[in-house]
Amino acid sequence: MTARGVPLRRRVLVVIVSVTALAVTLFLVPLAVAVSLLVHDQTVAALQRDAAWVAAATPDEPGTPVELPAGLPGDLAIGGYDMSGTRLFGDGPAHSGLAAASKDGRVHDTVEGGFLAVSAPVPSDEGTAVVIRVATPNSHVEHRVQQAWLLLGGLALIVIALAAGVATRQSTRLAAPLERLTAAAQALGGGDFSVRAFPSGLREADEAGQALESTARRLGAVLSRERAFSADVSHQLRTGLTGLLLGLESALSRPGADLEPAVRAALARGERLQEVIDDLVRLSRDNRAPAEPLDLCGLMEEVRQEWQGPLAEQGRRLTITVEPELPPTAAQPAAVRQILRVLLDNALRHGAGEVAVTVADVGPGLAVEVSDHGPGVAEGVDPFVRSSGDSHGIGLALARSLAEAEGGRLVLSRARPPLFTLLLPGRDT
Repeated sequence: MTARGVPLRRRVLVVIVSVTALAVTLFLVPLAVAVSLLVHDQTVAALQRDAAWVAAATPDEPGTPVELPAGLPGDLAIGGYDMSGTRLFGDGPAHSGLAAASKDGRVHDTVEGGFLAVSAPVPSDEGTAVVIRVATPNSHVEHRVQQAWLLLGGLALIVIALAAGVATRQSTRLAAPLERLTAAAQALGGGDFSVRAFPSGLREADEAGQALESTARRLGAVLSRERAFSADVSHQLRTGLTGLLLGLESALSRPGADLEPAVRAALARGERLQEVIDDLVRLSRDNRAPAEPLDLCGLMEEVRQEWQGPLAEQGRRLTITVEPELPPTAAQPAAVRQILRVLLDNALRHGAGEVAVTVADVGPGLAVEVSDHGPGVAEGVDPFVRSSGDSHGIGLALARSLAEAEGGRLVLSRARPPLFTLLLPGRDT
């Protein structure tokens, strides 16, 4: 089922661009108002300066010719007015309320007739008689304000575009590790356990990648171990089943033979085979039972009862020696029982002479040694390596894997005559 939702790339892009646009708007609106007021105030200040300049050059008696100062801007409308606001000379409306307002002797400004105008009284000893009105088209002021707003808008768009670029890069940086993790998880689900985490610089993503890689390694190891375990178990079961069938076939091939001993022997072998099956099934489960104190005396008695008869049929002895005051050991009895069955079966089938089982104290743990007087292992041959042409290697490989699962080791201490040693760790008392 395909997961639904907004992709991370788009979500990060939308969030960053939206936040940036909101921040730019919150700053841009007050700034635009401030720029508008600033342009207006600058224009009024310039008009006031020009009005004062003209007023200083204007005679204080009405009707006297006026000579305007040179250097004034060409777009100004300059006119003189009396105290009633009637134009006396120059440009401007015939009547100006702004000029009439300056009869108080102060400078005034306002938008009048489409012009931003400033009125300034001409000082005189007898009081104000003439008012100078200087005006500029208000459209020019609005044009300057609009240019400033366009500049601010352009800067805002540049900031938002830069934020979008940063958001795109950041979203790619954030989404890429997650996309790689998704692909790795899908590959893992498909059975590819070679998943590797590549560092991305994001701690959370790297931790998730490392966890996924560790999980893949563990699953691969578990699967390999289970496959090997299954192959070894099948061999172990076939060996017991083959002995049972051979015993029955041998009894049936003898005319008039008493079948009761053969049936009883087959039943005994079947019970042992059932016990082997139970032990191996228990050991193959993932939820392995915790280790428990190992009863070595009871285990050695089981070994004696199971293997003394088969060895005696070959004219061979079984000697079991258990040293006193052994250190406490924790292990699953089923695992140790299966390891000893493999070693004793190997000695029965491929060895010769007396078979000796010795349990000894080796400091932090104990050692269970199984030896016989057979030809042993050829030089340069690893008896624990599985080989289709060497059946006892399969059983020994199973025994070694069981020993390692219990935290111990199974080693070949001596090749000729053979001596196998099972090392089990001690248990804290």
